[in-house]
Amino acid sequence: MSWTRRLLVVLAALVAALLAAPAAQAHEERPLTLPDGTGSVPEYRTGPPDLLVCKTDRADFVRRTAGFPAQLKARNMALFEQCRETGYRHLQQAVDAAVRPGTNIAVLPGLYEEEPSLPKPVGECARLKAPDSQLGYQILSYAQQKQCPHNQNLVAILGKKNLQIEGTGADRTDVVIDAKYQKLNAIRADKSDGIYFKNFTAQRTTFNSLYVLAQDGFVIDDVLTRWNDEYGFLTFASDHGLYKNCESYGNGDSGIYPGSASNINDGRGYDVPRYAIEITGCRSHHNMVGYSGTAGDSVYVHDNEFDHNMGGASMDSAFPGHPGLPQNHARFERNLIHDNNADYYPYVADGTCAKPPVERGYERGVVCPQISMPPGTGIITAGGNWNLYENNWVYGHERAAFFLSAAPAFIRGEDSLAKQTDTSHHNRYADNHLGTDKQGRSRPNRTDVWWDGQGESNCWQPGTGPSTPRTLPACGAERGEVSGSTDRLAGEPVKLAHLLVCSDYNVQARRLPAGCDWYGARGIERIEVQAALGLAVVLALVGGVLWWRRLRHSRAATALTLLGAVGLALDVAGATMGLTATYLPAVALLLTGVWWTGIGLVLRRERPGFGWTTLALGALTLLDAFDKGVLMIPWIPLSPAWVRGLLGVVWVVWAVVAAARHGAEAAERAGGPWESPGDPDRQHSAARPVTNGEPS
Repeated sequence: MSWTRRLLVVLAALVAALLAAPAAQAHEERPLTLPDGTGSVPEYRTGPPDLLVCKTDRADFVRRTAGFPAQLKARNMALFEQCRETGYRHLQQAVDAAVRPGTNIAVLPGLYEEEPSLPKPVGECARLKAPDSQLGYQILSYAQQKQCPHNQNLVAILGKKNLQIEGTGADRTDVVIDAKYQKLNAIRADKSDGIYFKNFTAQRTTFNSLYVLAQDGFVIDDVLTRWNDEYGFLTFASDHGLYKNCESYGNGDSGIYPGSASNINDGRGYDVPRYAIEITGCRSHHNMVGYSGTAGDSVYVHDNEFDHNMGGASMDSAFPGHPGLPQNHARFERNLIHDNNADYYPYVADGTCAKPPVERGYERGVVCPQISMPPGTGIITAGGNWNLYENNWVYGHERAAFFLSAAPAFIRGEDSLAKQTDTSHHNRYADNHLGTDKQGRSRPNRTDVWWDGQGESNCWQPGTGPSTPRTLPACGAERGEVSGSTDRLAGEPVKLAHLLVCSDYNVQARRLPAGCDWYGARGIERIEVQAALGLAVVLALVGGVLWWRRLRHSRAATALTLLGAVGLALDVAGATMGLTATYLPAVALLLTGVWWTGIGLVLRRERPGFGWTTLALGALTLLDAFDKGVLMIPWIPLSPAWVRGLLGVVWVVWAVVAAARHGAEAAERAGGPWESPGDPDRQHSAARPVTNGEPS
């Protein structure tokens, strides 16, 4: 790495440090290592069940099965009679009885509240020594989970191999496992390789409904999760996993969360031998976000629907304690990602989310967002590499179809300077259907791309609609081909400031950052408008004083100063318009750049140092206008906005000094308090002839 690039990396790291606001731990777990990958995706077994779970109220059972098809109804009635004699009343009892690998457990239609598991811990289980998470629950070791399985879990499946749990109803809502907001997890499967879940509902927890942890081989098939503080489905530090035909809604984080999927493709390009987790045929809706994955590595997500959330899907490298960071190699294909415009932040602002979970109204549509999220966005990548987004339908979003930003390693607790710019690189957005539904009807996104500008070899399909920046590196026909590729160490300064302000969110403290439009800020309340207006006022005052003191006798300088004032006004107008501003920011920079360039040419004759500095500032501003409005310049490591901003600070100070000195010089020439014997006006006056005691 050259010394110049090292210097720029240090500067980018300093920016990262400024942006590294304390991040909430979205999911905290004991230290884990990823599976060795020797497992496989389990196959569904069609044989008769080994163990049965049912309730004993015949009238209730008859009512629940009354609408079933005749054959299914007959099977359930036969199983019910058998279960009353030899079965179990609680799922946990059947799990405990499954002592051999390959056991099939059938759960008959009914509501399972697992009453023996609900009481709060007592005795030794109430006195476990373990660190507390930021959310208040204890981070227990595996041994502690085995010792006290119901401290946090309604149903605990610990160390069981090749277990299959299946509801026997006609629909997944016929079997309901309900934690009643009294447990962290409804079902926890921990170190239980080869588990298969099918055809039931899990709901109402203070964290997540179905939790699969540290497993090599699992399937989630036709399962519904809903109404949880955090996640519907959470699979973590696992490999050989399959989600299919699932559904999730009403969750404060995401419906589907394959966090820290096995990092099997680290160090590879787009060509990978396999994916760790596959997700297909699922629908996730009315959550904070439909799909998310911190360190969601090597995940293949296809033929799903993510709709009516705040955000459709997200990947990130922003939270510490997740194996496999930074995130890499997610592949999204043929998904419907649409109308993710929900806004659940008012439930935080009005105190609804401060109530106990049972009183919040999750069942009536309340969602309590757990982290900061830009509402109205299709796919968010907050620090990720080598991701493929191809042939998806992304439409109807009030903010952006695609959102890409970097996540400096400081945020995830890594201090090495070499890591600070390790995201976002090689993300490919190609052949997507933007702004139209599958029937071809127009459903535009407000903008198709929001990108902070950082990263190497990111690309978008040619013909992408409105975007910020205005022009984007284009993907070639083959993966890896990029036209006009950029490699920048830091994003645009205004965008980074926006992300910094917006990240200061905390649901527990009811802290919604002022100045961020994610939380409802409008007009002058927004940080971008405040920054643009503050800058315009400073430059207008300094530029006006400079013109009055030094340049007002020059018609050219007067015209240039007026042009600069128009440019500053357009910059404020563009900030006010936000995403709907297209060329306006570039036009504002163009006019401001012409102003500085022109007056620099005027000033360099009498004050060369200040004049050349002004000229350089004008040239940088024109370069920034070109970068934002015409083409992102591919061969520079930082946006011109960074150098322009630093030089602009120097120029403002110098302009104030230059104007003040000119005032002093003018006073000297007028014989004021700074008069000097060497003043040329006084010398000229003394040389004039005197008549009757007066100069002629």
